[in-house]
Amino acid sequence: MSKLKIAIQKSGRLHDNSMQLLKDVGIAIDNGRDQLKVSAKNFPLEVFYLRNGDIPQYLRDGIVDAAIIGENLLVEKGNDISILEKLGFSSCKVSIAVPKSNHYNSISDLEGKRIATSYPNTVNTFLKDNNVNAKLHIINGSVEIAPNIGLADAIVDIVSSGSTLFKNGLKEVDVLLKSEAVLGVSPLISSESQIILDKLQFRLQSVLKGRQNKYVLLNAPNEKLDAIIDMLPGMNSPTILPLAQEGWSSLHSVINKYEFWDVIDELKLNGAEGILVCSIENMVL
Repeated sequence: MSKLKIAIQKSGRLHDNSMQLLKDVGIAIDNGRDQLKVSAKNFPLEVFYLRNGDIPQYLRDGIVDAAIIGENLLVEKGNDISILEKLGFSSCKVSIAVPKSNHYNSISDLEGKRIATSYPNTVNTFLKDNNVNAKLHIINGSVEIAPNIGLADAIVDIVSSGSTLFKNGLKEVDVLLKSEAVLGVSPLISSESQIILDKLQFRLQSVLKGRQNKYVLLNAPNEKLDAIIDMLPGMNSPTILPLAQEGWSSLHSVINKYEFWDVIDELKLNGAEGILVCSIENMVL
C-alpha cells in the first residue's frame, strides 16, 4: 500500500508542535527509539525526522512528498515549493537588529554596512527591493554575537520573543517577513500520494478550524433573542432551543477566539445568562 512521506524537523519547538498536530488529527506515531523514519500505526503515513535546513531539498528532489516546515525557510531555500496550508503555530519574524546605541531610521541606514545573517537569499532580495547595497557575512549560528565582536554592523535573524536580542545588546528595527509553520508539498508528488495528502489536509483543516473558534451555549430571554442572534451568527445561524422556564431559550453557536471576549461582553449587556464556553476539538465544514 502506498504511503505519504512527510518530513518534520528532528527536534525543537517546531518538532513538538508538529507531532502534537498529527496526534490531534488522529494519527498514532510511536518514535520511542528515536528512529529517523517511522510509520504511523493507523494512517498511510511515513514520517522522516530531518534537519530543518535540509527539508527544502528533500521536497525538491521528491524524497519526501510533504513537510511541516517554517515558512521562513521556504522563502530562503525553497521558494519553488508550494504551500498548501498555514498551520498557525511556531510564529516568528525574520528581522533586522542593530546595537541598542545605534540610531536607525530606515533600511537606507544600512547602505554600505555589514550584515551578518543565516538568511542571505531573503536579505539580498529585501536589499535589492529597497535599492540598498550592503555586505553580507553568512553565519550558520550565534548570529547575535556578530556586532559585539566587530564582525557586522547589523544582523538579520529569526526573532520570536526578542529576549535573545536583548541579552546581546541588540534591538529589532525592521521586519523582513513574518513566518509560521506551513504544510509544503513536493513538486514531484505522485497521484497516489496526493490522494493521501488530500485526506491529511482535510483533517488538518478541521483541527485548525476548531482551534480558531469557541463553542458557546447561553440562556437568554426571548425578547432579547433578535439582538443576541445578530451577535451570534454561528456557521449559518445559531441553534435555539426552548427552556423549561417560560419566556427563555438556550442558544448554541460558535465564536471566533480572537473576537471572543468582545462578543461575551456584548452578550451580557443584552441579557445573556449562564454562558458556557467550550473548546472545539474538530470543526468539519
